[in-house]
Amino acid sequence: MAESKPVIYAAMGGNLLIAVTKFVAAAITGSSAMLSEGIHSVVDTGNQILLLLGMKRAKRPPSPQFPFGHGKEIYFWSFVVALLIFAIGSGVSLYEGVIHILHPEPIESPLVNYVVLGLGILFEGASWAFALNEFRKTKGKWGYVEAVHRGKDPSMFVVIFEDSAALLGLMVALVGVALSQWTGILLFDGIASVIIGLLLGGTAIWLAKETKSLLIGESANQNVVENIRQLAGSADGVEGVNEVLTMHMGPNFILVNLSVRFARNTTAEQIERTIVRLDREIKQAHDSVKRVFVEAEARAGVDKIPPESLASS
Repeated sequence: MAESKPVIYAAMGGNLLIAVTKFVAAAITGSSAMLSEGIHSVVDTGNQILLLLGMKRAKRPPSPQFPFGHGKEIYFWSFVVALLIFAIGSGVSLYEGVIHILHPEPIESPLVNYVVLGLGILFEGASWAFALNEFRKTKGKWGYVEAVHRGKDPSMFVVIFEDSAALLGLMVALVGVALSQWTGILLFDGIASVIIGLLLGGTAIWLAKETKSLLIGESANQNVVENIRQLAGSADGVEGVNEVLTMHMGPNFILVNLSVRFARNTTAEQIERTIVRLDREIKQAHDSVKRVFVEAEARAGVDKIPPESLASS
């Protein structure tokens, strides 16, 4: 998660400055779309603060109440971010848009809007490019959509989602203000605000969907699971691998539970040595695997394997 911090700080600083200029412009011009964009930037700034809070709390060490640590804090706060985008960003933008469609108001000093929107596109574009470049370094061979779906660190792709929505929203606001000025039809400004609200709502729903599975308990990527199965299947004395259960307890913390069947006449001492070696090999192959539990399944008709042969680490 450390590589996400510069991206979040850059986005937070840019959004805070842009929010101030948007609100000043909205007060001067009376533009609904500009007010919606100001609210959008404030929500984005608050969201990045929440992401930093989640990253900090996720680093807390394990405790008796939370024996596997607090890694899922980042998933919780990312989900809260999605809810805030939907409830505040989308909700207020839709409300403002509908009000200005029902009761249109003229836009004063449109040049101010153009200057602010132009600067906003410039700053948001720089933040978006920086976040995308960092994401490109971590996504590997996957496409962007697949990388988001497979990714286990939401702090990175949340910023990309926000910046993408912000860029599109600025362009929509720019078009709305321009159409209102050129055609004299004031409804375009309110319509632009509604489109921004719908855009934020769609972004929030996608973010919530991606973080929900991580919050509930998503498994490791399939290639990691298959590699662990291969390592277990090739371990000394292992006759078969029944289950490979994994769960992300945080972006860099995978919990592994293996159910294996040992060959007949394998002694408890041999089982113990195999499990210790297997634990070491899995952790060496995958840095994110922090805890491994191995259950030695008994054969049908054979006495239950004694507890000392069921090892975990």
